[in-house]
Amino acid sequence: MRGVDAWALTTLLCVAALAGWVDAVVGGGGLVLLPALLVAAPGVPVATALGTNKLAAIFGTSTAAVTYARRTKLDWAVAGPAAGLAVVTAGVGAALAGAVPAGAYRPVVLVVLVSVAVFVVTRPRLGTVSVPSRRTRSRVVAAVLVAGLGIALYDGLIGPGTGTFLVLAFTASVGADFVHASAMAKVVNAGTNLGALVVFGVSGHVWWWLGAAMAVCNVAGAAVGARMALRRGAGFVRVVLLVVVLALVARLGYDQWVVG
Repeated sequence: MRGVDAWALTTLLCVAALAGWVDAVVGGGGLVLLPALLVAAPGVPVATALGTNKLAAIFGTSTAAVTYARRTKLDWAVAGPAAGLAVVTAGVGAALAGAVPAGAYRPVVLVVLVSVAVFVVTRPRLGTVSVPSRRTRSRVVAAVLVAGLGIALYDGLIGPGTGTFLVLAFTASVGADFVHASAMAKVVNAGTNLGALVVFGVSGHVWWWLGAAMAVCNVAGAAVGARMALRRGAGFVRVVLLVVVLALVARLGYDQWVVG
């Protein structure tokens, strides 16, 4: 397969399955898959790695979204409009992806992630149960705008951690528990992946056969992850959320201060 030998391909397929599981539970699958893709094919342009990752991810997020929709009640008044906005906004972000140097966003994202970790640790009840009283009209509008504009733009530009940001946005804004926030996040994330994939595909920045192969494994991991999250509940999702956030901090910190 183009640019990837048999051993690297096998590794990528396994990592794609793991990324699908992580993404379905709490988001952040790109943290796992994108670095693996860059290591397996060191000569690949960053935009092509992002585009190929989007091809694999869109199938996984869509599978997780369908699984959640079948087994739990989705808040479509939030997820639907946010996903619609996200398709367009993520496409804009993808179009600008090559113009933003990594050093410009890493410090900001690191500060946000550390703040997220502190916020979750110091609020042990956050997301463990839903808080319907927080779901006001103004908060619904705010959640749609934050997810469909701000986070979607980030996903098109950069990507890793998008699902995690979406989960926390829905938990903090409209009082969803972690399981229902993950369900909404998958719907919106499918929209961001679609918007970005169209732009990357049109510009020739997708390895279609490699992305399709990874998509099969990503779907399998996503199906298992979504079912596990629904079965084990919000407490399990909270633990995975913290692990993913800390892993994101470690990865971005390494890129910022070690790699440079």
